[in-house]
Amino acid sequence: MAWIVLLIGSLCEVGWLVGMKYADGFTRLWPTVIMLFFMVASVGCLGVAIKTIPAGTAYAVWTGGSIAAVAVVGVFFLGEPATPMRLASFALIVIGMVGLRLSGVN
Repeated sequence: MAWIVLLIGSLCEVGWLVGMKYADGFTRLWPTVIMLFFMVASVGCLGVAIKTIPAGTAYAVWTGGSIAAVAVVGVFFLGEPATPMRLASFALIVIGMVGLRLSGVN
């Protein structure tokens, strides 16, 4: 269950990053409120997950999952480039996350 909570936390981190983009330097109220909500939810999920998963592993997977998800959002919704080197680099992050999950540590 902790791994699912950690994944949800990673996705919430994507929510706050996208909210930050639309908050326009914290000048727009609702995107800022949405960003803050997802920030709290993201860190809260990490806090729950590290009760069971070692902190270093949890943090690496939390940030790695966020990086990979933000990359997908960036390419498909924000018009960011999808160069082969960029995609391969993101794939390495995902491979590292899978390796940490399969390492047998909770």
